[in-house]
Order: sequence, then C-alpha cells, then structure tokens
Amino acid sequence: MSMQLTSVGSNILSTLLSLPTKPIVHALTRKKLPHDGPNLNTLLESGSSQWPATIEGLVPVPDAFVTAMGTTRGQVGSFEAQRKIDYDLNLAMARSAHAGGIKVLVVMSSAGTSASSPMPYAKMKVQLEDAVKTIGFPHVVIVRPGLLVGGRQDSRPGEYFIRSVARGLGAISKGLTDFWAQDALEVARAIVAATQQCVEGKRPEGVWTLQQADVVRLGRKEWKEQD
Repeated sequence: MSMQLTSVGSNILSTLLSLPTKPIVHALTRKKLPHDGPNLNTLLESGSSQWPATIEGLVPVPDAFVTAMGTTRGQVGSFEAQRKIDYDLNLAMARSAHAGGIKVLVVMSSAGTSASSPMPYAKMKVQLEDAVKTIGFPHVVIVRPGLLVGGRQDSRPGEYFIRSVARGLGAISKGLTDFWAQDALEVARAIVAATQQCVEGKRPEGVWTLQQADVVRLGRKEWKEQD
C-alpha cells in the first residue's frame, strides 16, 4: 500500500503497521517519521513536484494508494495556493498511481462538499471527487468525515474552540458528536477498513462514498468487533 502522510495519515500509518497481516506500506513524507518497522518503506521527498513520479515508479506495484493530504488557506497564504495542494497535487498523485498500475484509490474529502456551495473549499473538494472518479481505478473510495477531533494542531482560535467543544461533548457521549465531528483515529481506522475490503475483493468495483455515519461504523463499531 502506498500513502501520502498528514496528521490523519499518521494515524493511518500507525493503524496499518499494527495489522497482524503486516502489509508492506510505502509512506510518502517530507520529513523523517517517528514510525519504524520491517514492513515500512519511508519515501522521503522534500519537494512535492517529485511525488507523482515516485508513486508511479513503485515496484512491486502496491494494492492501493491512500491520500489524506490537505492544507489550510492560513498555512499557505491564499486559496489559490491551497488549491494547488488540495486539488492539483492530489489529482496528479492519483493519476500517477493509476498509471503505475494501482487498482484502489482512497481519497479523504470532507462533509458538506457541493458544487453549488458558496464556500470555495467545499466546491474544490467536490471537484476533486469528480475528477478522481474519471481516472479509471476499479475501486475509488471517497471519505467524507466531519470536523476532525484530535487531527489538527494548527487550528485558528475559532476552530480550536469548536474542536474543544467536540472533545468535551464526545467525552460525555459519542452520540453528541457522531453526526458532525469524528475522532482522527477513528477516521483513519475507517479508511484502513474500507481499503482492506476493496483490496480483498469484498466490495464490488466502483465508487464507494463514506459519509460520517459510515466512518463511525467502520472506524469504531466494526473495528472494535474485529478486535
């Protein structure tokens, strides 16, 4: 399996490395990882322009490519700069993964994506979803979590406050947040579970969109059952 790392991606990587099946994992990252293991191949690339070629050239060909990559306008300075990462680079990597022979694509999107949304971010996410569906992968998994709790350390004050509220409510009862916020680890487990089902042929070919209820089901309820 090949993947590009972010904060959620780090949880995906930890989850993959803990699996008893010990899949070979290729992790694309800008900096040295705290993870290690005989089944981990760290692809250290400081320049993102090289990432698509790196993915396309992986040998042997991984079963799946997973990307949870994204940034914020605040981090990069403008929506145009954000789009170059969230849309352009994600799409370029997905196309390279397909060209390299990978059969399963998993892309983390966001709840509330809509072509008619007044929010540029929501429009961009649905544009990415639509674009990757046309590449030609036998399996495309679109993951639409709500607000990520525990997945970001760089929130603006307002976002930090909302995440703090979500954490507090979740500590009382998960039912108070499941419909609008999900824990980053549970999102990661849902992504891994969905990827496994596609790789193992347990899902029919086509597009599988995971909404927030699906993330909770796969990432918490069914994950606990298999444990």
